[in-house]
Amino acid sequence: MLTFLHTHSTRLYAIAAAALTLVAYYVPGLPTELILTLTAAVLGTGEAVQRIENAKTTKALTSAAPQATDAE
Repeated sequence: MLTFLHTHSTRLYAIAAAALTLVAYYVPGLPTELILTLTAAVLGTGEAVQRIENAKTTKALTSAAPQATDAE
């Protein structure tokens, strides 16, 4: 499960952010404090997702490129 979260962190973050937006818009009467707290949590999660993606990019840039092989 942890591998899945690490691999698809950006997609999961986008789903969570979209869901929060939809709930805040379509559910009337939600307290402003709740919406602001969840928004802050989503922004903090976005920072974590960015760090994961940066680590994956750095790993890809520092590893050797795969060698092409002849398929004949």
